[in-house]
Amino acid sequence: MKETDVYLALGSNLGQRHVFLSAMKKRIHQRIGPVTGLSQIYETPPWGFEADQAFLNQVVVCSTQLPALEVLHAALDIEKQMGRKRRSSDGYSSRTADIDLLFFGHEILDHPRLVLPHPNMSSRRFVLEPLNELAPDKIHPVLLQSISALLDACPDNSPISTWPSPTDT
Repeated sequence: MKETDVYLALGSNLGQRHVFLSAMKKRIHQRIGPVTGLSQIYETPPWGFEADQAFLNQVVVCSTQLPALEVLHAALDIEKQMGRKRRSSDGYSSRTADIDLLFFGHEILDHPRLVLPHPNMSSRRFVLEPLNELAPDKIHPVLLQSISALLDACPDNSPISTWPSPTDT
């Protein structure tokens, strides 16, 4: 089976956030495929809800031989192993581990369990900023714009900073 590059957005805003990010990357490597690219880690406010602690976010690229739905299943399993509790409501909430599939190669998919590319990435600075670091010229196969152009046009003006910042000790 051929190798496919998968772009994944990672996030955590509970507990030792950086430890959860590190554990997610290790488990992605073990379950999905070798991690071939990492953005910096960014600290961002919660998006779509209020919370006491900011998120740490990062985008990773890995190479996989798995089909997209198996990557989704592995990502959800990793989240669950790391203590993620999904609520039955549609609202956002704090979480130890969040893994979103952004791109699966150049595939466009509209499945009841998975839409690719991620349908909301173009409106989320916390996704576009680290994604732009890794793939500024990558063309979104539905919107037909580069990641850098999507970032320039992003309506989200939430503050974002690299982590750790010089003031973090």
